[in-house]
Amino acid sequence: MNSYYTKDQLHKLGFKSLGDNVLLSKKASIYNAENISIANNVRIDDFVILSGYIDIGSFVHISTGSVLMSKEEGIILEDYSCVSIQCKVLGSSDDFTGEALVGPCIPLQYRHITSKPIILKKYSLLGCNSIILPGGNLAEGVSVGAASLILRPTKAWGIYFGTPAKRIAERSKNLLKLEEEFSALGGGADKLKSSLSSISLLFSIQKSA
Repeated sequence: MNSYYTKDQLHKLGFKSLGDNVLLSKKASIYNAENISIANNVRIDDFVILSGYIDIGSFVHISTGSVLMSKEEGIILEDYSCVSIQCKVLGSSDDFTGEALVGPCIPLQYRHITSKPIILKKYSLLGCNSIILPGGNLAEGVSVGAASLILRPTKAWGIYFGTPAKRIAERSKNLLKLEEEFSALGGGADKLKSSLSSISLLFSIQKSA
């Protein structure tokens, strides 16, 4: 039994736009699909929740149990960005200071909600169990270590870690050369069905090199 939606099934979900070679687990939960765009060569795993205004680029992986929720301000995942297991990317938040009531069961006039756009720029990586709150963005090439908390914008090509996250090292740009090689060889396989498929692709690239 195929655990991913077929191409026809994906189109019936009603996404704003949908690219080619998209693997979406049938165990993922999608809300407001009409506000979600997905580009090419994307994999979204079991128990992921997508809700709100979300734009997903190409060669993006959203791993098991991650949650992306946004209001109109939106969440953008640029090409080659990655969200690891059990991450939370939250574009809006209630007021936790006690100045307002909280929760979706309360009318909006009694709540104080902060909403800001969140962008994961190209080549960025969010480590497992990490959280991005409104106002936190990942600049190009930023890598975030596991169980970190992003509260504010980051600067490009750094490695961040901690709660709240701080820049602890510079990230290598060697991956840019690898992207050039990858693109020169066609930029991806026709199928992304499993990790085994990815391994088969790697072997075929090595043989042709």
